[in-house]
Amino acid sequence: MGGHVGVRGRDGRGVVLRRGIPEGAEGQVAGLYWEAFGRKLEAALGPAEKGRAFLAAHLHHDRGIAVLDDEGRVVGVAGYNLGGRALTGGSAWDVLSAYGVLRGVPRLVLLALFTRTAAKGELVMDGICVAEEHRGSGIGGMLLREVIAVAAEHACSRIRLDVIDVNPRARALYERHGFSAVRTQQTPFLRGLMGFGAVTTMHRPLPTEVADE
Repeated sequence: MGGHVGVRGRDGRGVVLRRGIPEGAEGQVAGLYWEAFGRKLEAALGPAEKGRAFLAAHLHHDRGIAVLDDEGRVVGVAGYNLGGRALTGGSAWDVLSAYGVLRGVPRLVLLALFTRTAAKGELVMDGICVAEEHRGSGIGGMLLREVIAVAAEHACSRIRLDVIDVNPRARALYERHGFSAVRTQQTPFLRGLMGFGAVTTMHRPLPTEVADE
């Protein structure tokens, strides 16, 4: 895990950015994820209380970046998939164990829609979420810049992410940090179930440094 970086938000309050999810903060991270993505996750992992518990129990701590407020609470988190590991985990067996076979199998089908495997030399974003009271304070940009730094340190050639059509604020953030849309998949069959009707894939290339001879 990387070190800690102390910064101040636009409201003047101190926050600390750190690599890795702190031990004991799993519930806070799961809560932020559910707040941000609960509409999408409800059909696969709901109800909410059970879904948050499942996320908290299956986090990969080394695949997240957290922002903590001056009281040590996680107020922002970014997850990423690198080398076959993402922040949010849980195997098929974990899902079946938690929800039972009859209810678990259709949930696995829905979860497969969210699975994004990173190609060689690629980091895949696993979502950014910021506590409601801290939105607009620059924390999203802080997290995204740190994800870009992680990708560069691992010699990745690009970062990939998906953004849904009902989240223009997130798309604008990504565009400000160098991401460009490469394709959009229409998903009208998911609008009633998960609340969105299209998913746009965005890429951000990273420079490849050539060592001096």
